[in-house]
Amino acid sequence: MQTKRGSAGVNRIGRGMLTACLAGSLALAPLTAVASDHRIALVPGGPHPYFAGWEPGLADAAKDFGIAKVEYQVPSEWKLERQTQLLESLAAQGTNAFGFFPGDAVGINSTLGELKASGIPSIAIAGCAKDPTSAAFCFSTDVSQAAYVGTKALIAAMGGKGAIVHVAGLLVDPNTTLREQAVKKAVDETNGAVTLLQTVGDTDNQEQGDQKINALLAAQKDKIGGIIATAYISSVVTATALRNLGDKRIKMVGIDDDKIVLEGIRDGFVAGTIAQNPYGQAYIGTFALDLLAGGCTVKADAPWIATPQTAHFIDSGTVVVSAANVGTYAQDLKALTKKMQVTFKDTYLTCK
Repeated sequence: MQTKRGSAGVNRIGRGMLTACLAGSLALAPLTAVASDHRIALVPGGPHPYFAGWEPGLADAAKDFGIAKVEYQVPSEWKLERQTQLLESLAAQGTNAFGFFPGDAVGINSTLGELKASGIPSIAIAGCAKDPTSAAFCFSTDVSQAAYVGTKALIAAMGGKGAIVHVAGLLVDPNTTLREQAVKKAVDETNGAVTLLQTVGDTDNQEQGDQKINALLAAQKDKIGGIIATAYISSVVTATALRNLGDKRIKMVGIDDDKIVLEGIRDGFVAGTIAQNPYGQAYIGTFALDLLAGGCTVKADAPWIATPQTAHFIDSGTVVVSAANVGTYAQDLKALTKKMQVTFKDTYLTCK
C-alpha cells in the first residue's frame, strides 16, 4: 500500500527544516515481518512528560501490525511554527500519516489541509483540532468527563463539603477551558456545600507550577479543604508540596500517573488520580493511521462524540486510581486498549 502525493504538495511541504525543530526523536522499525510500507509519525505540540507515554504504544503498534517505520518526534518548544515546520519536514522525507497534539487548535488546520491535499492523513491525539479541520478524527481523553469524575472523587474524599482549589494547565492547551468548566459543574451540583475558592492557571510548567502552588498553600492552606489538579505537572507539584507540608488534611485528586503522584496515593498524601491512556492513544492511533494511509475512510455514521471542538471525537479511556488499585491500574489500561483495538476498525472506518 503506497500513499500518493502530488508534486505541488511535496514542494510546499519541503520547506520545513528538521534540524531547527527537533528536541528529541524516536525512530522504530517493527520486529515482525513488515505488513505495510507506511511511515507514520507522532508529533506532540512541544516537550511535555505526558507524551513519553506515546513511545511504548507506538513501538508495540509497529511490532504488532508490521508497520514499516514509526517515529516519535518532538518540536523544540511550544510554538505552532516549530510544530508545522517539523510536520512539513517529515512529510518531505516520506512520512505519509501523522498523529499530532495541536500546538494551536485552530492554527494547525492550514498545515493539516496541505497534508490532506497531498494524500497524507492525520488524526489529533490527546488534544483536538477545532472544526472545520482536515484531521480525520480526535482520539483523546474526554477531558471534561475526566475532570468532572476527578472533582466528584475529591468532593467525596472531603466528605461532601468544604472549599476547593482548581490548579489548571497551560492556557495554550485547548483542554484547559474544558476542564475548568467540568470542575465548576461538579462544584455547582453540591448546591453550595462545596465552594470553588480559586482557579490557578498555567501551573503545568515546573517553574510556574512550583511558584504558584507553593504560594497558594503558604497564603491559604487553612482555608483549603481539597485540591483538584487537572494537568500533569500541576499534579506532581501539588503532591510534592503536600508531602513537604506533611499535610494529609487537604485532600487532593490529580491526573496522570507520575510516580510522585502514585507514591502520594500509597502514602496517604493524595486521595487519587485519573490515569489517562497515552499508551492506548499511540497504539490505536498508529493502527488507525496505518489503515487511513492504506485507503480506509472514516464512517459518517460511526458513534462519534460531539464536543465543543469537534464532531468526530473518540474517548481513549481513563482509569480512576486510588489506594485500592494503585498496583494494578496499568494492566487495566492495557486491557482497555486491547479491547478497543479489536473493534476499532469496524466501528469507525470503512476499508475496501
